[in-house]
Amino acid sequence: MTTTTILWDVDGTLLFNAASGGGELYHRAVEVVAGRELHPPLARAHGKTDGQILFEILAAFELDPARHDDAVAALDALSVERATAGDRREVAPGIPEALAAAAERGWINALLTGNSATRSRVKLAGSGLDPELFDWSRSFFGDRARERRDITIAARTALPDERLVIIGDTPRDDDAAVAAGIPFIAVATGVYAVDALRETGALLVVPTLAEGLDAVLAVIDGLPGVAAA
Repeated sequence: MTTTTILWDVDGTLLFNAASGGGELYHRAVEVVAGRELHPPLARAHGKTDGQILFEILAAFELDPARHDDAVAALDALSVERATAGDRREVAPGIPEALAAAAERGWINALLTGNSATRSRVKLAGSGLDPELFDWSRSFFGDRARERRDITIAARTALPDERLVIIGDTPRDDDAAVAAGIPFIAVATGVYAVDALRETGALLVVPTLAEGLDAVLAVIDGLPGVAAA
């Protein structure tokens, strides 16, 4: 039997985006590396990986790209600090039920996110969603990825014989899924509305998992054993 692994995005999919936006942490992380204030901050685009955002900030301020790992470490530390101070995300509607339904079918819940493993774990734990609901050995992170497709291609390469499905909330998730030949299902719990997500190549778009769970399960059930890369 083919193993089915559901690759969940974190921000905007499993969890609502931070009310504050959260984008300032990237800028602050690079300021830590630079040892000085940097002005003005770059505008943040949803769906980019942590790695891409940090590389872009380093380049914008003509800082050595070799400092990228230092920026990742600073971003992780700032995220842990923020969580320790009480910052919490809210779990999107229907997510606990969706994770349980997938597990009941014998599917594996894992992560495919632009965040680092540290930031993902902190956000999930802070929301009350148990990080151990996910298989971290089958999860893929974007803290060092220049593009989101780097993560999806890594997933397809690492799990060549598994039926993979990406569930995310932005057109960038779709672009990256297409690059790796992985089916994409969109949920409109991020910044993109249903109509905008219907312009992507998503197999299905639902407003929330609370409303669309049965349809999502049916689509996954109907997928072939392994998507062609």
